[in-house]
Amino acid sequence: MSADDLPVAAAPGDPSPPPGLLVTGRFDQPAGYRVDRPHGSASWLFLWTTHGRGRLSQGAAQVEAGAGDLVVLAPGVRQRYGVAPGARHWRFWWAHCQARPGWWDWLRPYAAGDGVYVVTPVPGGVHERVETAFRRMHADARWTGTGAPPAAAPGDDLVAVAHGSAARELALGALEEVVLLSAVSARTLPPPPGTDARVREAQALIAADPGAPHTVDSLAERVALSPSRFAHLFTRQTGQSPMRALREARLRHAARLLESGDLSVERVAAASGFASPFHFSRVFRERYGVPPGAYRAAGPG
Repeated sequence: MSADDLPVAAAPGDPSPPPGLLVTGRFDQPAGYRVDRPHGSASWLFLWTTHGRGRLSQGAAQVEAGAGDLVVLAPGVRQRYGVAPGARHWRFWWAHCQARPGWWDWLRPYAAGDGVYVVTPVPGGVHERVETAFRRMHADARWTGTGAPPAAAPGDDLVAVAHGSAARELALGALEEVVLLSAVSARTLPPPPGTDARVREAQALIAADPGAPHTVDSLAERVALSPSRFAHLFTRQTGQSPMRALREARLRHAARLLESGDLSVERVAAASGFASPFHFSRVFRERYGVPPGAYRAAGPG
């Protein structure tokens, strides 16, 4: 795939770039711009807003992004985004790619649910460095492997596709700088009013390792509650039972493994916490509409 194969900007119904690629660019979209991917993105999507405002929703999570906000969307969950109501435009850098595993620890404190991470507020003194890293990523993605990578230049923000592993890894290094600078310099969002700290702790335990053998009893013990009290509190505050939340987290984890590797369906099931590959295949198909093997072959969305 080349930049010529991609639209100037995604439109409702347009698929995301195929998994395995690194694709990046900068858009400045007017009011009315909107993207709707019913099956989510095939890869992780990183968006850094420089001007205006955007509204992004994924699953049940919905956020607005202004200048200096980094929003990260995980693959495999329905996503919609566009210019926020009342805003005249939305100018943002973006990148589709497979995220490096080491980024999870930086992003985890900013989880907003359903695979959405909102890194804000990033201090103003860091903004220029972050945008410079995005420009360098854009330039590095165009490197052919011969001679020096092209220099980043203001105004040079057309869609760029990294061809070859060297260009992709170099560009990922620049994106890693974006994630590190933003996540370390920002302070985490305060929890929603009324959210119990023990529920948040249980959610963090699930997100950190969805493949672990979590149960209602084990999670309740970790947060010092009785199983019945924990299950009631978790369900009341999140709208779903602990085991339903765990199953959704495991399915999202399985989808990412299918997209980014060549593990067998049986290995993916085990790594995602499913004791039976037959049960895994059944619930995966219920969630994504296709069995795991077909999902890997076609990619979501």
